[in-house]
Amino acid sequence: MNNSFLTDFLMISSPLALTFLAILLILFALMFLLKKKHVNFSIRTIIGTVIGIILGVVIQIVAKTPDNPLDIVWINETTKWYSLFGNGFIDLIRMIVIPLIVVSIIHVIISIKNSSNMKELTSKTIFAYIINVLIASTIGIIVANLFRLGLSGNATNVTAEIKEVKNFVDILRNLIPKNPVEAMVNTNIIAVVIFSAFVGVAAKKMSSIYKSQINSFISLIDALHKIIISIAMSIISLIPYAVIPLMANSIAQRGLKSILDVLTFIIALYVGMIIMFGVHLLALSLFGFNPIIYLKKAIAPLFLGFTSRSSLGTLPVAVETLTTSMGATDSTSAFVMGLGTTAGQAGCAGVFGAMVVINVANMSGTPLNFAFYLMTIIVVTVSSFGIAGIPGGGHTVASSVLSGIGLTPFFEYVGPILAVDPILDMGRTCLNINGGLTISLIVDKLLKQINMDKFNDKNLKLDS
Repeated sequence: MNNSFLTDFLMISSPLALTFLAILLILFALMFLLKKKHVNFSIRTIIGTVIGIILGVVIQIVAKTPDNPLDIVWINETTKWYSLFGNGFIDLIRMIVIPLIVVSIIHVIISIKNSSNMKELTSKTIFAYIINVLIASTIGIIVANLFRLGLSGNATNVTAEIKEVKNFVDILRNLIPKNPVEAMVNTNIIAVVIFSAFVGVAAKKMSSIYKSQINSFISLIDALHKIIISIAMSIISLIPYAVIPLMANSIAQRGLKSILDVLTFIIALYVGMIIMFGVHLLALSLFGFNPIIYLKKAIAPLFLGFTSRSSLGTLPVAVETLTTSMGATDSTSAFVMGLGTTAGQAGCAGVFGAMVVINVANMSGTPLNFAFYLMTIIVVTVSSFGIAGIPGGGHTVASSVLSGIGLTPFFEYVGPILAVDPILDMGRTCLNINGGLTISLIVDKLLKQINMDKFNDKNLKLDS
């Protein structure tokens, strides 16, 4: 009975599990001490991330780098408790995502004086995200060929099953909010944005006819917006603590052998993402933004994206960073970042999708030519719309792009890649967030709404 209580219920049956749990609590105390000493929020986030990586590596070393870490009882117990603090934080973030998007979009529309601004915002955002994926997929193809991915000829002993793949028409139809509540439950962000836009437009139209009643609604939305932002900031303050268990689990739960088996793909992917990251910074420079100032202010959402592997979970932090320290407007930030959690992702769709196609094509002996590359870029770009901004998107992307290219019979070749998807997903999500932040600033600049004085204020940061 006692043994069952410790192993199955409490999940602390090993001294090592108890030890690493105690270590985590000590590290939390250290982060709290740094806060009391007024160490900058971004610096604390970086410190927490580095500590998390070290902690994950230590767990692997103590376990003697097993092939299947979660088969070891104490690692399974340790990571389970770590998930309470790390994934529990992500759950809190997700708690406010839907209310934040709904209220923000309605607030944006009823506050816009010129209706043409909304049309410009929508068209420029969608165009920017399409260009974002086109460039990212092109970079993915080039880097994949430079690293000769898939040409080693190594067969895989790790199998993977393709997910159900929907055609493009069905994907577009699923974006229509036939049931707003269902869309909110399933975090169908585009559907939620569309529904919220209808509510906002209707409220704006009716304000001239039923002024007193609609003014009450507008006052309610204003109050809700302030309340939700306050909740978001309270949760965001926990980031330096949360990144420690999030990062530790990402490292501890992956076997060293599984990482080494696809090391070339991992390196190639990160090289491609670094290049695309540079493209984003170049684009910011061309539109008059200082990349150094941008990087200093973008640390919190970028590191949260890296550790949480969730574009959706990082959304409130990204929006607050844009509006608080970068001078972007609420309307642009909420709309662009909200859309970017499920569309136009440079990391999950662009670079990764293209590399998966080239890797599988080479392993299967499929001829590569200009027509194949062009088809890959088109398929990856189309497939980028409708991808959920949650951890584990690699499986969905691989299923979609390989199906679109016609390489479904060879899906098992991506087994080793998907086995280490969390390692890949960290960089992909970070790049997704960087793309969203970049596009938000550029679109706001094109709409002539950006506050450049606020952006250039080096002392103005998320925690200021």
